Amino acid sequence: MNPKVDFYFNKAKKWQQELEKLRAIVLDCQLCEELKWGVPSYTYQKNNIILIHVFKEYCAILFFKGALLKDTKGILIQQTKNVQAARQIRFSNVKEIVKMERTIKAYIYEAIEVEKAGLKVAFKKTTEYNVPEEFQNKLTKFPALKKAFYSLTPGRQKGYLLYFSSAKQSKTREMRIEKFIPQILSGKGLDD
Repeated sequence: MNPKVDFYFNKAKKWQQELEKLRAIVLDCQLCEELKWGVPSYTYQKNNIILIHVFKEYCAILFFKGALLKDTKGILIQQTKNVQAARQIRFSNVKEIVKMERTIKAYIYEAIEVEKAGLKVAFKKTTEYNVPEEFQNKLTKFPALKKAFYSLTPGRQKGYLLYFSSAKQSKTREMRIEKFIPQILSGKGLDD
């Protein structure tokens, strides 16, 4: 146990029992406990394996390379369609955690083996993401915008494409694109 992480477990009133049980299970797997991104994170030889986090309706263990796990029990959940590597096991009460303890440990040990083997998740290339028609039209009309966009890092390009594409209406996509043209032209990402 890392005392620097204790505050996280003490502040989570709603999920306190569940978090304490998850923490005990994870620590029994000989992972190193750290605080990263404001949540308890667990590493093997300084490589991220899992983290524990809470939401309104559930608490979860997130496996950083969960997409590489076999998931023989069919319990891993992809948070959103855009999450490529991480997968969660979600819990709504401590009884579920107690009942699944052996399975949770088996998944953690498999995640450690994935890390030991040096396996990597094959991420989609930026070119594989959909370019919304409205944005493609702007890129075609304005060569400077096209040059600036394709000069951005792949991560920044992906951020814009996902943000623009997530709007359901064409009008909203147009507004988003217009708003961020100056930022793209200045070489900045969505959150810069």
